[in-house]
Amino acid sequence: MKKTVFEITKMDCPSEENLIRMKLDGIPGIEHLDFDIPNRKLAVFHDGQADQIETLILELNLGGQKLKTEETAQTQFAENSNQKKLLWTVLSINFLFFIIEMTTGLISKSMGLVADSLDMLADSFVYGISLFAVGGTLIRKRRIAKLAGYFQILLAVMGFGEVLRRFFEAEQLPNFTTMIMVSVFALIANGICLYLLQKSKSKEEAHMKASMIFTSNDVIINLGVIVAGFLVNVLNSNKPDLIIGTIVFILVIQGARRILKL
Repeated sequence: MKKTVFEITKMDCPSEENLIRMKLDGIPGIEHLDFDIPNRKLAVFHDGQADQIETLILELNLGGQKLKTEETAQTQFAENSNQKKLLWTVLSINFLFFIIEMTTGLISKSMGLVADSLDMLADSFVYGISLFAVGGTLIRKRRIAKLAGYFQILLAVMGFGEVLRRFFEAEQLPNFTTMIMVSVFALIANGICLYLLQKSKSKEEAHMKASMIFTSNDVIINLGVIVAGFLVNVLNSNKPDLIIGTIVFILVIQGARRILKL
């Protein structure tokens, strides 16, 4: 048995972990994947050479780099029996906040909330792909991933069109209070999801909750919408909301492209 350690600089939340798991699914010789998300490390336990594994990880464009390959005597790996339950939990939380943010975003006329809701939907897709494709063939998983990726891009492009319309036409200012309040709750929800997923893998590392919350792109997006809400009120302009909406739509498209590469 060999252990190959990779540094993956863009692996900052469990969504990237699930993408890597799907990418390496079905590769002969891989016995176990050990993820250390706070330190952006992945240890692959495998037989044979690591060349194919390295190639597949590099294809994801997540900043992957092989650090070392060494012999290991470890052959037994603990399985997490609660993984499916946790996937259902985080999928439900993300999808619930997709509905909440999409609804409140449309009502309050905030493109920042609408865009953030699509980011929540994107995470739901990733967790859903892992959950519903359990036990399925690699072809089935890739078909589901392809459908999810194109759907995300379609929604993001529609969002871009609405941003352009609102930029050039006179529009009512978004409700900054709703933007801030809903984003705070979404921030908490993201923190809970990340904490639950990481707690299941490394119960000994109590600091993981904080490190995951403050290194997650999802949290940065939530904070961006909160800041945009304050600026909408201070500047009496909808431009901050449109700017943060545009940034998030770009991130959603980038996430969709990663899924399509599977």
